[in-house]
Order: sequence, then C-alpha cells, then structure tokens
Amino acid sequence: MSKPSIGFLGLGLMGSAMCQRLLDLSYPLTVIANRSRENVDKAVARGAVEVKTAREVAERSDIVMLCMDTSASVESRMYGDDGVIAGLNPQAVTIDFGTSLPNSTRAIGEAVSAKDATYLDAPLGRTPAHALDGALNIMCSGDRAAYDRVEPVLKDLGENVFHLGALGSGHTIKLINNFFAMTTANAMAEAFAIADKMGVAREQVYAVMSAGPNHSSMMDFVKAYAVDGNSNALEFAIKNANKDVGYYGQMASDVNVDSIMSKSVREALSSAVDAGFGDKMVSEMVDFLAEKYAEPGSS
Repeated sequence: MSKPSIGFLGLGLMGSAMCQRLLDLSYPLTVIANRSRENVDKAVARGAVEVKTAREVAERSDIVMLCMDTSASVESRMYGDDGVIAGLNPQAVTIDFGTSLPNSTRAIGEAVSAKDATYLDAPLGRTPAHALDGALNIMCSGDRAAYDRVEPVLKDLGENVFHLGALGSGHTIKLINNFFAMTTANAMAEAFAIADKMGVAREQVYAVMSAGPNHSSMMDFVKAYAVDGNSNALEFAIKNANKDVGYYGQMASDVNVDSIMSKSVREALSSAVDAGFGDKMVSEMVDFLAEKYAEPGSS
C-alpha cells in the first residue's frame, strides 16, 4: 500500500528532524521555507519537494503537519488565501505538533472542518535526537476516526503515542506538563543560586536533595549544567519556556482562573529573556539567578 503524501511546515530543529525521519521511511514529502534555508535544502536534497505557499503544501498532501513556535505562527500559516485551509483536500488531516493555545486550536479546528477535513493537535515530548529515531512522545487529540487513519504515521514518528480525547486536550495537557516541568527546573536553579549565596557547595545540595523524595529527572537536568557544566541535557530554550508558561497562564485565564503558581516562574523566565538569556537553555537559569542574587541589595 502506498504511503500518504505529507506536507510539512516549520523545519526548525524538531521539524527538520521529523522530516528526516519521514524521508528515511520514504514518505512523499512537500515542504516550504520559513526562516532558514539550511533545513529546507537538506530535505530537498533527499527528495522532498519545495513549494512557495502553505496553500500549495496542502494541495499536494493527504496529511499536513505543522511544527511551529507559537499559536500566532500556526494561525499565520493556516488562514488566508495562501494558507493551509485554502488548499486542503477533502478528508485531509492537519496536525499541529507545536505547543499552542487550546482556544486557538479549537477555532482552527472549526475552520478546517468547514473544508470537510480534520484538525488534530499533537504536541511533542522528547528531543530532536529522539525525532530522528522515531522515538518521540506524541500527545494527540481530536476526532478519533481521523486519529485512527493517521496513527500508523504517528507511530513511525513516536515511541509513545497517546490519543487524549477532544480537540485541544493534547495542548491542554502539554501546557500543564510544561508548567510543572518549568516550575521544577526554575526551583532547582534557584536552589543552586541560593546555595552559592549561602556559601555551600552545589554538589552537597544535590546529594541531599536527590537522596529524598524531591529527586526527579528535571532536577538531574538542571544539575547536569549547574554542577557538571553540561547545558545540553535539557535542550529547551528559556524563551520557549517563557512562552509556554505564558500560554499556561493564558489558558487558565480563559477559564477565569488567575494562576498563582505560574506567576513567579513567568517572572523569572521573562526577566531572563529581558537580560539576554532567551536563547540559552533552561538549565542555564542558574547563571541568571546566581548573577542576580549576587548583586548588592538583591532580594
């Protein structure tokens, strides 16, 4: 049986790795350039077809995949005369692999349904290295029949593939997950920064904390940089963490909840971005906080 044709928008680190995986498995692939040519050229060199507009991507595809940075980016590619929706074929499935606002996702879903097509949200866990091996965690939600049709493709991309219910559920759960993860990471970064301020060794703080119920993978990721100098154990940029925690707060606000816990994390991340740390990894928040708390009169 022939494989479905796939269109892909958003060839950043993760998207490019996913495209390479799809090409490894001989999926027909159509791509479009966004901010950088390098990853598009790499895909084209291996057989992908490049087109000029998102509409053309959709016109050539059974499945359209997006791996974009923000809801605004997704919306800019979906709507308009040259957008994905304008070019969708009947029964096509569009999948948003990014981390987007659930309300935006549901609104796009309605517009896609009007074209007799289906929209799924499927945010990702793990790293581009996992994507190359088809070992992502994929948190998909939306119409079950459409999910069942694309599940074999998702399983070629992911080791753990979940169907989580109605459209928007995947993005909701991903934002809750990332809020919790970034709260833990920033708390651990502050623990190390305060250890510096108090004159105790980071290694001793980690040894004690990791021996008890506080121990977690996120603690280990931050420790990998704070103690061992490895910033790549947690390959997630501060600017992206700031966006996701902000989306979490917006999601809560949309249901009339003023999130208490996310405010301090967002303050720390936003301050780090403003100080020029946006492109650094989340584990490097320990440097930002250590520098901040070392300042005279810091509190």
